[in-house]
Amino acid sequence: MIMLFCFAVSLPSVKPISNESSLVYKSCADQTHLSSTMSHAQTLSSLFEELVLQSSKSKFFKTTHGSDDDQTAIYGLFQCREDISNEDCGNCVKALPAMSSSLCKQAESARVQLPGCYIRYEPDWLPNEYSENKLLHKTCGEPNPLIGGFVEMRDAAFSALEGGIASSGGFCKTSYELVQVMAQCEGEMEACECGECVNKAVRIAQEECGTAVSGEIYLDKCFMSYSYSPEGVPGRLNPGKGESKGGNSSNGKIVAIVLGGAAALVVGYIFLLVLKSWMKKDDDDLV
Repeated sequence: MIMLFCFAVSLPSVKPISNESSLVYKSCADQTHLSSTMSHAQTLSSLFEELVLQSSKSKFFKTTHGSDDDQTAIYGLFQCREDISNEDCGNCVKALPAMSSSLCKQAESARVQLPGCYIRYEPDWLPNEYSENKLLHKTCGEPNPLIGGFVEMRDAAFSALEGGIASSGGFCKTSYELVQVMAQCEGEMEACECGECVNKAVRIAQEECGTAVSGEIYLDKCFMSYSYSPEGVPGRLNPGKGESKGGNSSNGKIVAIVLGGAAALVVGYIFLLVLKSWMKKDDDDLV
């Protein structure tokens, strides 16, 4: 039986966010169709300022800056992972403007993805070219075809993710046995669109990552990641039917039994030596 529970904060991240400012990937559009480079730079700077300001209050925010009259309006947004703290979200978003300016210069549209957050912006007057089913970036871990039952565990975890994401408000983290999975959709996506996006990401992971023990799939409007933990998924409590507690719990019990038995033998041996000594002393006294 696959558990279909999604957790917002109760389980640790699939990929620990140890450095919010490390780059995952970037996408910078050609610098074309800009009516005024100076106006674009000023509008973009104003947009960045508001996004950073809002990151202390929310984990998702979108806005438009500039004027449609002279085609300088820029639509932009940021989003943080739901399983990081508000403080980490703010610190992550603060790093984005400088990185975006350095990596993409004055590109009219760009997306910069960090482990804990991302930013994207584009001219507000251009048609929205983003499609939630377009692959932007993927990372597959080391393949290990020798892990018994790994593909079955992974696919069961994927099924749990697909079953839970549509009803989870756009963020789902769950696990099956030794595989933990997570997915998040862009804020304000409809439930069915979010589900379709994550389903697409799952198919890509299955087809392109093969037996890799971990993977990250980024689409336009959602991402998913998975990770195999041979020691068990940390932080999971009260696993249900069909789930494993993970780790070496059974081995630990065996070791405890062996050690307990050995200790009992030692104590018994010492007792026999003491008893023998007493009996010998009694014999000497009788003589």
